[in-house]
Amino acid sequence: MLRPLLSLLLGSTLLLGVATPLAMTAVAERVMPGRAEGSLVRQDGRVIGSALIGQDFPGDEWFHSRPSATSARPYDASSSAASQQGPTSAALLAAVRERTAGGHHVPADAATASGSGLDPHISPENARLQVVRVAAARRLPAPQIAALVDRFVEGRELGLLGEPRVNVLRLNLALRDLR
Repeated sequence: MLRPLLSLLLGSTLLLGVATPLAMTAVAERVMPGRAEGSLVRQDGRVIGSALIGQDFPGDEWFHSRPSATSARPYDASSSAASQQGPTSAALLAAVRERTAGGHHVPADAATASGSGLDPHISPENARLQVVRVAAARRLPAPQIAALVDRFVEGRELGLLGEPRVNVLRLNLALRDLR
């Protein structure tokens, strides 16, 4: 009785734990190679980031990502986890108050971290809120920076899923190349 059970366990493990993931990976690499490789962004032959993981862009001359919820270092994918702070959390309330201290309307994604703490996107409203600061720091006309933001607004997936968004890494790369 034990031998058939162990054979079934081993067979299931090999089929579902090894063969199926390998087959799915092979199909993904053929159908969408960029995504299967982690949506890596390369420049001059080297990897500079992933379009799927937020990054820290310090300084007024860059667009800033959503606040990071990772604890060790900002946007550290190895420590990705939700903060577990709910709406009654004093720590969350203090962080949101600090991020909205300017007094004007701030989009939710500028004041709160995403569930993983690694979201690479911000809302178009969040990006537009940063245009004046970025333009001033780069000594460029605000309408030129606003037009760049508008160029990088991604629509809903399949036209109906999710919300419009801006990938901060791609926007900042275009900003860096702006003359």
